[in-house]
Amino acid sequence: MSARALRVEADGGSRGNPGPAGYGAVVKDADTGQVLAEVAEAIGRATNNVAEYRGLVAGLEAAAGIDPGARVEVRMDSKLVVEQMSGRWQVKHADMKVLAQRAREVLPARQVSYRWVPRAQNSHADRLANEAMDAAAAGRPWQRASGTAAPAAASGPAGGPAAASTPASAPAGEGRGPRTTLVLVRHASTALTEQRRLSGRYGADPELSERGLREAAAAAASPEVAGADVVVTSTLRRSTQTARAVAAAVGADVVVDPQWDETDFGEWDGLTAAEVVERWPAEHAAWDASPDTPCPGGESLAVVERRVAAARADLLRRWTGRRVVLVSHGDPLRVLLRSALGAGPQLQRRIHLDPASRTLLRYGPDGVAEVLAVNRV
Repeated sequence: MSARALRVEADGGSRGNPGPAGYGAVVKDADTGQVLAEVAEAIGRATNNVAEYRGLVAGLEAAAGIDPGARVEVRMDSKLVVEQMSGRWQVKHADMKVLAQRAREVLPARQVSYRWVPRAQNSHADRLANEAMDAAAAGRPWQRASGTAAPAAASGPAGGPAAASTPASAPAGEGRGPRTTLVLVRHASTALTEQRRLSGRYGADPELSERGLREAAAAAASPEVAGADVVVTSTLRRSTQTARAVAAAVGADVVVDPQWDETDFGEWDGLTAAEVVERWPAEHAAWDASPDTPCPGGESLAVVERRVAAARADLLRRWTGRRVVLVSHGDPLRVLLRSALGAGPQLQRRIHLDPASRTLLRYGPDGVAEVLAVNRV
């Protein structure tokens, strides 16, 4: 038997349990910690436990492809899978019996050991599983990030070396470290939303309309928000109502943060765009032309951008590597999307986000974002 030691870290998840599911697994050199292979896949509708077993099978298969004679330590944060595969607990569920048998057939039992670890120590595999589910929600297959190892080919019959992968340079936002998924949800409709009237930070603070309540329920049932670790919201009622609907559906806490409030539209609050242009033609033209020009008695876009930048930094620092639903308003969410795209303030009014729509961003450890989906309804 080869003296080589490998470590498999595997995880799986389901956004709904059962719901849209996926798994991730990484194979590392046990001595150096070098990443040798990463695998992930969305598997359709399944339970958490089935997804975790699928991740285990995929990780063992990747390890066997690197060196079928290696000693393999499997690390998972699923107590159930670890105890069942170690033989201390019975496998009773029919689907898991099949998957457990598949896992046992990949490598001889004498080569494989199992160890439970806290979730925080399984973040690499957890990230891969969430990437696979995010990709499926965006309508595309998961792709391994450039610069990470591909599964190496197994040794041939003559015992030749496994094929090595040639890493490429990692694109922006895909360096080593945990990635944070941010699901942007615009609040659902109010009476003012339906009339296309400005509704700012210090205005009437309307509640959701009947249509808005239906939209919030639909957002709460959407695959994009499922599996969230926390729901962050502005202080305004239309946002907190939407956030509570989402949080109740996914079983997450709600955190209220005034930094995510809508722009203060000052004297324009409650008016339509046409009414503003009619009454304040020069002021509106100046406001539209420069991000530094505030609404009369209100905020400029530049002020909103500064508080959104501070709020984003706080959020990414507090929930690094987690899935966060952010329920906010048109201007703050457009600022976030523009920043992710590297677009200037001249595009702020050209981005449309529907009530209760979902936009997915993923931030790398360097703070650079990828845009995964926009305005899903």
